[in-house]
Amino acid sequence: MLLIEILPDKCDFCGACVGICPEDAIDLKEAEIKIDEVLCTNCSKCVWVCPIEVLKFNNPKKFGK
Repeated sequence: MLLIEILPDKCDFCGACVGICPEDAIDLKEAEIKIDEVLCTNCSKCVWVCPIEVLKFNNPKKFGK
């Protein structure tokens, strides 16, 4: 189950999340960002690295943010 939510209207497509994802689960193309629910392990690295908080936890209490 994917616990990370994307706020696509805020994304500036910097690619920080793509570079830090250990599972290569984030796809960033032109004006679209997607997380592969099968590959994503909800490690939270993408959430913490995003400089403009485009990625959020669906359950913030579980991750402390």
